[in-house]
Amino acid sequence: MPWSDSLHPVAMRRVAVVAPADRLRDALVVVADAGTVEIDVVTASGERPAGAAARRLQRLTARPDTAVPAPRVLPGTPDLDALEAQGLLGLLAGEAQVEERLADAARQDGVAALTGWAPTTAMGALAERLAPVGAAVVPLPRPPGRTPPTLLGAHGRAPAAAPLVETYAAVPYDDIDPSIFAMLAYVLMFGIMFADAGHGLLLVAAALVLRSGRLSRSRRLSRLGRLQPAWRFVAAAGAVSVLVGVAYGEFFGPTGVLPFHLIEPLEEPVLLLTIAAGVGAVLLAVAYGIGTVNRVREGGWSYALYAPSGIAGSTLFLGLGLVAAAVATDGALLAAAGAAVTTVGLVLSFAGLRAGAGPGAAGLVQAAVELADVVIRVAANTVSFVRLAAFGMTHAALAAVVWAGTVAWWGKGPLSTAGAVLVLVVGTVLTFGLEALVAGVQALRLEYYELFSRVFQAEGRPFRPWHVPLATPREIEEVTS
Repeated sequence: MPWSDSLHPVAMRRVAVVAPADRLRDALVVVADAGTVEIDVVTASGERPAGAAARRLQRLTARPDTAVPAPRVLPGTPDLDALEAQGLLGLLAGEAQVEERLADAARQDGVAALTGWAPTTAMGALAERLAPVGAAVVPLPRPPGRTPPTLLGAHGRAPAAAPLVETYAAVPYDDIDPSIFAMLAYVLMFGIMFADAGHGLLLVAAALVLRSGRLSRSRRLSRLGRLQPAWRFVAAAGAVSVLVGVAYGEFFGPTGVLPFHLIEPLEEPVLLLTIAAGVGAVLLAVAYGIGTVNRVREGGWSYALYAPSGIAGSTLFLGLGLVAAAVATDGALLAAAGAAVTTVGLVLSFAGLRAGAGPGAAGLVQAAVELADVVIRVAANTVSFVRLAAFGMTHAALAAVVWAGTVAWWGKGPLSTAGAVLVLVVGTVLTFGLEALVAGVQALRLEYYELFSRVFQAEGRPFRPWHVPLATPREIEEVTS
């Protein structure tokens, strides 16, 4: 796969599943089991009469406490009376879905077809599975005005980060897939706040346990086993925490295990706050870059030129950054350049806001107010990243308190030494849990409010393939016996 493909959602193709009318059900069973096609819904379920399987399912589930198992489909035409008599609700539910798709099929001259969307990479395997039942998957041209659904996280591209992005919004199909950027930004921000080499190693160890799959095999911890796909995410966050912890000289606090440090968090707060603001500026610059490319893809260069999250906003952000650098370095030439770039950004932003505000004095006032809001948000969003340093210092302060308590109790007798160990263990557990929660929430907040607000302007539609797995051999035996 070319590296550039990782910058886009998975390529989608408009397709038609075509089969002889009398073999359409067999083809649908293959499609359902493959789970790679999003079939168009022609008629809403509430607008069509219930099929035979659906009516039987309704009778069996009339009691409110009746639980319906996960739907499954049988490879052959089922005996619905037998399914109802045996109370096989999962098979009835699967057959009810097959009936709905059969009702939506277009039929002519003994041939039936259903349209939908499928990943381009899945079409070859699906065609091979459909061939034995006399069916085929046929590529179609993309209909004018129809946008394909979006699928992220395929081909091994930061799969753990895809839910992080999808929780915020569905990425428009034509936009850049920000999953990799989202993951890198999140683990970097988390690591700066959760800055302790010892605690970071604990996260790495937890990631390795997730990767092993042992939690999934445990009855008591099986729920935690569902986090197994996120093990890379956890490991990356732990690794960054270790690196930043080494820079701070923190290993379960100021224990002296690390004999050197580059920054003393509690002694150099101004330096730490400046570094945090610089990290935020870099992340915002990348977000503006991605947002600009997305605006071009969504509405062309003219749209991107005046968009606050496009060229206009990027120019304003650059200009304000140059002005801030000029103030810090007392550079007159830098200040002049910053003022000029800021003016261009203000003009472009105001023009875009004025066009969307409507005519008249009311539109002029609205555009002016919105422009002031844009400027304030650019500054506020940049300053918001100083929380990276603030929470990093909080973590160091809590760890220092725990270590000071440990040292105070240590070496004054067996009971006192045991108390020191207890203080260290309990204090470490409490600080680890509290800071992991705080760092996780704050990194997510910065991701969503400061970064994604520039990456996203429109919203796409997630890819929702139709997937109903085949019945298990035991279920097939129950029906046929």
